[in-house]
Amino acid sequence: MPEANTARKTNASAGSSARPLVAVLDYGIGNLRSAQKGLQFVGADARLTNDVKLIADAHAVVLPGVGNFGACMNALREGGLEQSVFAAVETNRPFLGICVGMQMLFETSQESPGVKGLGLLRGEIKWLPEGVQRPQMQWNRLKVLSADELFDGLSENPWMYFVHSLSAVPTERSMVAATCSYGEDLVAAVRHKNIFATQFHPEKSATEGLRILENFVKSCAVVASR
Repeated sequence: MPEANTARKTNASAGSSARPLVAVLDYGIGNLRSAQKGLQFVGADARLTNDVKLIADAHAVVLPGVGNFGACMNALREGGLEQSVFAAVETNRPFLGICVGMQMLFETSQESPGVKGLGLLRGEIKWLPEGVQRPQMQWNRLKVLSADELFDGLSENPWMYFVHSLSAVPTERSMVAATCSYGEDLVAAVRHKNIFATQFHPEKSATEGLRILENFVKSCAVVASR
């Protein structure tokens, strides 16, 4: 099992034209800065921001999240960032959801009945199965199901770090990019058009997780070069 990644500084200068601009949505809940730091380390000009103009100008958008589904959705809406998410997806820019950020992309969650998700992905967020400890707070292996570009360079069944009590149940199983085993096979990552989302924390998953972020930044660089 790998050791947790420690924060390291990047030598690249912020704002460099060689570094794609990635907007990490700042809606005031949880440790959103860890995702920003991971993206900076692998070469992005990552900005933690709630500035809708900067988000509109970014080459890619990241929605991280920790904690309660309903609280995160309410904070995103109260911060006026829901439309920024829709615009990023509609303009076909690379979009990455992380942990609760992934869950928010779906329609509903059993954690917060009555609170609507973003609805960009069809399906529901459900509690982890009976008989397992909640949350799953551990390293676990991925079973990669699709040849997605964000998985390029990973080892077979790579270790990733999870912290969650609920899991996505997509309506369309074809969007499931990876699973992990925890009482049953759980959805660990999804892909739908320009949306890629992970239940695990790539920024906390050592070398393998950083490789996923690096691959995401490479996809952002393609957008930046257009």
